[in-house]
Amino acid sequence: MFKILLIEDDVTLFYEIKERLAQWSYEVYGVMDFSNVVKEFSELKPDLVIIDIQLPKFDGFHWCRMIRTHSTVPIIFLSSRDHPTDMVMSMQLGADDFIQKPFHFDVLIAKIQAVLRRVYNYSVEQPLQLRVWNGANVDFLKSTVQNGAGIIELSKNEIYILKILLENSNQIVSREELMKELWNDDRFISDNTLTVNVNRLRKRLEEIDLGQFIETKVGLGYMAKEQESTE
Repeated sequence: MFKILLIEDDVTLFYEIKERLAQWSYEVYGVMDFSNVVKEFSELKPDLVIIDIQLPKFDGFHWCRMIRTHSTVPIIFLSSRDHPTDMVMSMQLGADDFIQKPFHFDVLIAKIQAVLRRVYNYSVEQPLQLRVWNGANVDFLKSTVQNGAGIIELSKNEIYILKILLENSNQIVSREELMKELWNDDRFISDNTLTVNVNRLRKRLEEIDLGQFIETKVGLGYMAKEQESTE
């Protein structure tokens, strides 16, 4: 589990980001004393720093300089300012990325994952544990799907079927392929049981307004539709 130091003085935004990142199994810590950020950084030893430019006492550029004097930890800047010199300055100071506020959370997650993957060289082929799907967070370890409409818990077969469909989003997965995958995973399932499980999965997803995204393609199989973000 990666530790992230989020240096952000907007309390509402801090807790919103912290809550969302916790859903992706990141440990997020804040700063108590904005006049002594380096001390808290040194004590925490985070794997990643996310830092706002506009801060009390000293700005994010100052703290980036200070951190860079004794650490190569990856740093991502956040900023509501849109002047191109801010991005240039952050890169010159050794930041790894720059995100403009307001931002879509999916973009933040993608950038965090890209930076951590590049810096710590963890494999992109590791088992899929978390996934954003049509604005919902799918947690394959906890067997949950959560969005603004609520959270549902799926059975082992239901979450596994959803996982297979999402690995092939916007593509038809045949019934035979689904049954083969379930059989190989020691989930012994018959043709009729597959139908029941898919119907149950769709019904559960309807509780949080996602049921329409699991489509039955008569005579072919099933498809998990994925809409492109417009934000």
